[in-house]
Formats: sequence, C-alpha cells, structure tokens
Amino acid sequence: MTRLWYTAGFAALLAITTAQAAELPETIKQAGTLRLTVNSTYAPMEYRDPTTNQLVGLDIDLANELAKRLGVKIIWSETPFAELIPSLQTKRADFIISGISDRASRRETADFIDYLATGPQFFVLAENAAKTAIDLCGKKVGTTRSTSFPIEIEKWSKQNCEAAGKPAVQYVPGENSIDVRNQLKQGRIDAAVQGSETLPYAQAQEAGKYRIIGEPFSTGYQGIMFRKDDAALREVVTEHLAAMMKDGSYKAILDKWGLGANAVAQPMMNAATQ
Repeated sequence: MTRLWYTAGFAALLAITTAQAAELPETIKQAGTLRLTVNSTYAPMEYRDPTTNQLVGLDIDLANELAKRLGVKIIWSETPFAELIPSLQTKRADFIISGISDRASRRETADFIDYLATGPQFFVLAENAAKTAIDLCGKKVGTTRSTSFPIEIEKWSKQNCEAAGKPAVQYVPGENSIDVRNQLKQGRIDAAVQGSETLPYAQAQEAGKYRIIGEPFSTGYQGIMFRKDDAALREVVTEHLAAMMKDGSYKAILDKWGLGANAVAQPMMNAATQ
C-alpha cells in the first residue's frame, strides 16, 4: 500500500522548492489565517469528540501542525462531504484536507498532494454468515454516495460476481459513513464499504459489532486538494509536509490514530491511477 511513484509535475515541484523555499501567498500571510472546512463524520480522520465536542482527528492534527510551521492559525468550518469540492472552487476554503481521495476525475480544476494510502474494504455485522467477499455477490452493499466507492463496488462486482455468473452486488447509497453503519445495524443492507483507514476505529468504538471481509479491493491515496491556479500555496504546504515526513512528526500523528501502516514516504502529486 505504500508503493511510491512520482509524476513529472511533482519532480518539477521538488526542483522549484529545492532551489528556493516556497512562501505563503501574500493574502494568507497578511490575514495570518487559513480557512479550512471538513466533513466531520469520518472518524478517525475528522470528527467531533463525543465527550468534548471538539473537532479532532488525523487530518485535524496534520493541518494544525502544518499551520504551526507556516505561522498561521486555522479557521475551521464544517460542511457535508458533497460540498467540500465546491467550497474549494468558490474559495471558501484555501485547501481541502478531509479524507478526500485523489481521483483523476477531480483533477480538471484541482491538484492533489497525496499523503495517505487507502482503499475500499467490505465489512459486515459480526454475526453475518459471509466468510469471503464473493459471498456478497447479489447482496445489498451500502457506501457513501459522494465518494469513489460506488464506482469501485460496481467494478469489483463486474470482475468477481458477474464474470463468474453470479448476481451483481446491489449498491445502496448512504449520506456518510455514520448513515451507512446505521443502515447495516438496522438490517437495511447486508454489508458496507468504507475506507480501510476508518474501520479499525469503528471496530474499537463498537467492540465485537463489525467484521472485516478480505483485504481492500483497490488501492488509492488521500490527498490535500488545491486549486490548480494556487500553485504557491500548494508548494509551500508540500514543502512543510515533506519536512514533517522527514523529521518523524508525520509518522507520530499517524501512529497516534493507529494508521502508521498507511504512511507514505514522500508527498506525491496526483499519484492515484483511478
């Protein structure tokens, strides 16, 4: 899950940042703030702590450490997942770091700096009879509608169910990962799909409730999403993220949230293939 490769664009980016340290855009420097928005339903990436109601998570810690190194403060806001990209495009957010997958279809107006390996994974209630992913052919499988997972499920179903003469997986949409898990617990779906980075947390929070089926059925990356015309901000954030990876602070944050195995060795630009 941590196999790395570099695009020509990232090689050029490295050359620029090596020759001269990148600087924050003047508007952000003058304001002293970054405006960031998250969908706070995707633990452990970003969520509201049920005890303190504080916004916490891996992405929150990464962003706060980046802001500290940039010398600015973060003004956080929250939005539905489907509104994250519009928030970036309309400049309500300076960049997006909110459990968002790097996808080719999202790169027409944006670039991703990838920082975490991920992949969709099936899971069921612990008492479910399914033993392998093939047992889910013909079953109702839920996932968040605004993610890449519906397409990934359809692709997997065609390759593993329909190609073998078995009935296709029946995709059932959900609004977010909490909604999908509730549908599973209420018996409205037989199985669900979430990113591999979220399932250990869900299992820890509801011990004995869920059982993972197989390995992630595709490999991808989560990335920090920037507007294509905002190269200066992208470069300075990438420079500091690379420094965090080098000095161990990035790995410490991932380890804190139980996701050390999802680490990548260097920031990657637009590295996902799907």
